Amino acid sequence: MSCPPAPLPDCRQHAQKPSILERSYNYEEGIIAEPLNLTVSLRGAREVRDKCQLFRLTGLLDAFSEPTFRKVLSGKIDEGPKHIILDLSQIDFVDSSGLGALVQLAKHAQNAEGTLQIVTNARVTQTVKLVRLEKFLSLQPTVEAALENIK
Repeated sequence: MSCPPAPLPDCRQHAQKPSILERSYNYEEGIIAEPLNLTVSLRGAREVRDKCQLFRLTGLLDAFSEPTFRKVLSGKIDEGPKHIILDLSQIDFVDSSGLGALVQLAKHAQNAEGTLQIVTNARVTQTVKLVRLEKFLSLQPTVEAALENIK
């Protein structure tokens, strides 16, 4: 005598949103999202919107990841749109190399007649305030607040 087979689980209830590392399109809102090839310790995605580019990053912005971060984002600034929002709310650590890269990107955006705004968490905010760059780097509490500044 055998047992009846167990019912298969309904996978629809476990459907997930796309990861920030997957390409996606939202034509109604005019958003194109694509993963960025950065480093093992720094990952992210780029969203191209009507008037800005939004970069969502996670991991470490340090001496190891800084050269790749600066090179990739500088290239994306040149592609446009020129207004940039960096979402660093999921960043675990920023060192002096990372701060230097943020300053260089802010200057690059200004030279391209754009802006750079940075969405931070408590750790990133503390590091930026320690060197008194919070006004220059235009720190924002949320992505929505940064988007409002562009409109």
